[in-house]
Amino acid sequence: MIVYFIARLLAVRFPSPLTTPVFLSTAAIILILVLGGISYEEYTPAKEVMTYLLGPATVALAVPLYHNRHVLLKKVVPAFAGLTAGTFATVVSAVWLVKAFHLSETMAASAAVKSVTTPVAIEVALIIGGDPALSAIFVMVAGMFGAMFGPWLLTVMKVTDPFSRGLSIGTTAHGIGTAQAVAEGRLQGAVSGAAMGFAAILTSFIMPWLFPLLY
Repeated sequence: MIVYFIARLLAVRFPSPLTTPVFLSTAAIILILVLGGISYEEYTPAKEVMTYLLGPATVALAVPLYHNRHVLLKKVVPAFAGLTAGTFATVVSAVWLVKAFHLSETMAASAAVKSVTTPVAIEVALIIGGDPALSAIFVMVAGMFGAMFGPWLLTVMKVTDPFSRGLSIGTTAHGIGTAQAVAEGRLQGAVSGAAMGFAAILTSFIMPWLFPLLY
């Protein structure tokens, strides 16, 4: 918690993709564990409280969602269109990239679910022939890169609308990206949280028939 708090302060003082709190605190924790000679088995019990709080924290995303429900309902049609296009794009781009490098079908199936939250990604990967461990890694990497470079890329592309920014980040970077979207603003966080949930549902429905068509 202390490391994350310091990372938040540094992100405010020195705004950059490399000072994104999720990335910076993760790198710092890994460095501390390595320098301290602390194994993963020793570290696991110490983080159980934080893992337990992940559930309530996810549910808490419903609070800004409720407060901004009028905005969400007003833009539900374009939001659904963008969400659908974004979900298909993340799947297709992942599979085509794996094929371009002539990697295995298992790798493609594992990468195809990279943009949804880990529990959903693991279950869907099992259905389409992916490896759960690889899927979890791809999900973490996608979320980390989305949180680091998503807001920056949207700013470069002159996407300033809070609703659009939240929708983009939540669709492609799930929970990790949503944490960064919440830091941007309540509306961005609310939209990102909703997009994360709907993207997971949509991916679960389309992946069993879409993946065989792509690979």
